[in-house]
Amino acid sequence: MKIRIIQVGKTKDSYMREGIEEFIKRLNPYVKLEIVTLKEEMASKAFTKEHCKEMEGVEILKVLERDDEVGTIVALDEHGKEFTSVEFSKFLGKFFDQGQRINFIIGGPYGLAENVRKKANLLCAFSKMTFTHQMIRLFLLEQIYRGVSIIKGKEYHNE
Repeated sequence: MKIRIIQVGKTKDSYMREGIEEFIKRLNPYVKLEIVTLKEEMASKAFTKEHCKEMEGVEILKVLERDDEVGTIVALDEHGKEFTSVEFSKFLGKFFDQGQRINFIIGGPYGLAENVRKKANLLCAFSKMTFTHQMIRLFLLEQIYRGVSIIKGKEYHNE
């Protein structure tokens, strides 16, 4: 399975980076993982939050368009579909043996531009609660690992 995570902005907190690195290490035997980190735009007198989202959206679409094989695009969005972990593992399972790429897109602090949301095959929400874009990176990697563990019958997920 090939997974690409396109994220806006660096992960600043060391404890978050450590968790992310741990799940990347756990996923390595099962998934070809690529993480693309794009520049985060900050609102100012010159740029509104909406303008920042649009500028980030242009860069996200450039990443998606640079490959012949784009694959499935899943945008993490608070208004998206919510999954249980088992449902998410079934979603991942569709791609596991096919070798098709799944792109997960995590916007910056202001969210995703509308053109990115429209380009997505699926909008996915992790909760009705709001999390920082840095936290959701760790949550996403943990859920991908949990999903792969369910697919592989490993002892990580307890039902």
